[in-house]
Amino acid sequence: MLLFTPLQIKSMTLQNRLILPAMVTRLSGEDGFVNKDIRDRYLRFAKGEAGLIVLEAMAVHSAKSGPLLRLSGDEYIPGLAALAKSIHDTSPCKVIPQIIHFLKVARSGWRQKVKDVSKEEIHAIIDYYAAAAERARRAGFDGVELHMAHAYTVSSFLSMRNLRNDEYGRSLENRMRLMTEIIVKVRETIGNDFPLGIRFDGEECIKNGYALLDSQQMALRMAQLGVDYISISAGGKFEDAIQKPGAPLYPYTGYSGDRCMPSAVYPDMANVYLSAGIKQYVNEHGYTLPIVATGKIRTPQQAENVLQNGQADLIGMARALLADPDLPKKIREGREDQIIWCTYGNVCKNLDENFHKVTCVLWPKGSLQAPSSNDAIAPTWPGGAANLKARYEMGQIFLSWNEATDNEYLYGYEIYRSAGDEYKHYASVKRTTYYDLNIVGGGTYRYYVVAYDLAGNRSLKSNAVEVSVPFPVPVEIHS
Repeated sequence: MLLFTPLQIKSMTLQNRLILPAMVTRLSGEDGFVNKDIRDRYLRFAKGEAGLIVLEAMAVHSAKSGPLLRLSGDEYIPGLAALAKSIHDTSPCKVIPQIIHFLKVARSGWRQKVKDVSKEEIHAIIDYYAAAAERARRAGFDGVELHMAHAYTVSSFLSMRNLRNDEYGRSLENRMRLMTEIIVKVRETIGNDFPLGIRFDGEECIKNGYALLDSQQMALRMAQLGVDYISISAGGKFEDAIQKPGAPLYPYTGYSGDRCMPSAVYPDMANVYLSAGIKQYVNEHGYTLPIVATGKIRTPQQAENVLQNGQADLIGMARALLADPDLPKKIREGREDQIIWCTYGNVCKNLDENFHKVTCVLWPKGSLQAPSSNDAIAPTWPGGAANLKARYEMGQIFLSWNEATDNEYLYGYEIYRSAGDEYKHYASVKRTTYYDLNIVGGGTYRYYVVAYDLAGNRSLKSNAVEVSVPFPVPVEIHS
């Protein structure tokens, strides 16, 4: 598999093409220091052997925020250095921090906008990034990634909504000026041998926002400035976010937030067209820096296809690795049938939105970390029968089955569905009932259920059931 072909990024050799993109955890304290929960979370990821771990965004400045790691001063280096060493001692995976600057937001709904940022503040932002990147190098990380995506400072300058009446606004060149000056200063500070990546939006996904034609030009500029890889995201903007009374504005509550983290209702690989378009454009202009595709790339087969089709060079799987940090290792060892599949229900996103510690709904209740197990005994059905039943009622199909048992810990149930085609994984639940709402009259639906445990061991398939859904009114079908 191309997925397990090593990739060289300057001094950093990735053992495979699967990476963990930066993903908020809310596990740190507001003091910004590494704590035990942070160490445990990333060591758990490291044991799964992804090629690269990008640590959650760390503030380059000392502005007030909620739980957030920081690289805004030398006092944060020892804890981060110990974390980097622990990861290196645990796994062959590489690890880099993502560093971020954000503008001010208030619970009243007020937020600082790019037009409010003075020239003095712009120069300070540039210096903040350079100083934080240099600290990342001193801390023993393998590189550094600059956060220039979503609702935050640099992305807000890149936005087509940036209408500043000076050299930092309106035209594409002016909108790219802050980005350009940061990259130049960071590179001067960290040297040419230290890997430098960028995370930015391939499309803003808001009204009057930029799309692929602009992001191709931005990526080309990054390549021209010597950036070593580009990670493509989308959306996540304040402009269409929904304000909750008494809470700071959260940029992932609108359509652009959905596009940033596509849920179960979106097609798989929803944002791959962005990485493909950007990769093609920079390649046509003579640059071959690796491009990272992200956005609900759900299965190893999909990831491999993206690589084989030349749509990206690396695959970012954040929520999938949260659900099962061992996913890379299981693929490499031929144990794909033991992967705990992400359901893309976005409970993790909702936890972040409500300022709670980010966990996975599939984990045992109360767990702060993904469980691990070497158990080899699969769950079983009582009396050897799941007794899966299905019935149609009120425009939906109701499924129920017997509770399975496991010698260690029963994780949940996977529901497989066929709607006239081959069976596909359809949902994962912890209970023994399920309502299928995504049905239409005239369709025939078939189901079976499999129980699975902490180690990803699967039970035998349940019996299969079939339901034919009537049209709601008498109708003549035209062929």
